[in-house]
Amino acid sequence: MSDKKRILITGGAGFLGSHLCDRFLAEGYHVIAMDNLVTGDIGNIEHLFGREDFEFHHADVSKFVFVPGKLDYILHFASPASPIDYLKIPIQTLKVGSLGTHNLLGLARVKGARVLIASTSEVYGDPEIHPQVEEYFGNVNPVGPRGCYDEAKRFQEAITMAYHNHHGLETRIIRIFNTYGPRMRLDDGRVLPAFLSQALRGEALTVFGDGSQTRSFCYVDDLVEGIYRLLLSDYHLPVNIGNPSEITIKEFGEEIARLTGVEFKPTYQALPENDPMKRKPDITKAKEILGWEPKVDRAEGLRRTLEYFKEHVK
Repeated sequence: MSDKKRILITGGAGFLGSHLCDRFLAEGYHVIAMDNLVTGDIGNIEHLFGREDFEFHHADVSKFVFVPGKLDYILHFASPASPIDYLKIPIQTLKVGSLGTHNLLGLARVKGARVLIASTSEVYGDPEIHPQVEEYFGNVNPVGPRGCYDEAKRFQEAITMAYHNHHGLETRIIRIFNTYGPRMRLDDGRVLPAFLSQALRGEALTVFGDGSQTRSFCYVDDLVEGIYRLLLSDYHLPVNIGNPSEITIKEFGEEIARLTGVEFKPTYQALPENDPMKRKPDITKAKEILGWEPKVDRAEGLRRTLEYFKEHVK
């Protein structure tokens, strides 16, 4: 048995999970990736197969989780994360946030492992305060179409805190704001892959609502650095990780059009129900506790992401 620290990454074949596999391997960990491949893609981690310090388990954490041997850390990133997915599979989304989280907290307890769960800015819902601070309780519709995702994540935070307080488990909670970069699914329905795919195919960009709603986009390498620091920190309450540089969706469409060299002629569609009108993280805690802030600006991040999309858009 090697003396490397062992980390389990659920959702390891997904967009974020696969980047986390790369990072923790680079830091000298033995990485165990777990994914049921419902929204993950084995192509994201194929380059790691054959390494002695990497293993892949094809499993659904909502049903049962077993990992032989010691475990030092668990990163729970298994969950559909785009509306197109969780509206298609709402029950699986609720189960991975509830039953899956319960299974992983139980595993962490048995193994004496520290666990970090991936929560989301969606716990704030359509926020009434701006920017969003960790102390804000949110404005969420539990019975709306997005409730399956928002409430799964809110429950996930609640049960994680219960395990921390009741069992003394070492837990960490990250609230992830909009993140982008290579390995995003082209058809994942979120605004950045949608705009880039449409622009590269020469199609009109689809804007929902009037385009005045805002988002704040964080490049994946910055997010991974924030996750790494939070996992190894001593702080157990939720921490926002995201890029506070805010932009309207219409302005963002114009940026993508300029980047890809197409004319910005959007088509407008109705705003989805309960779609947040504003999204911007307050990252004071991340700066003070983790010494973290984003380094990659949107122009550079989009350039890197465009290269990936050019290779993958048919």
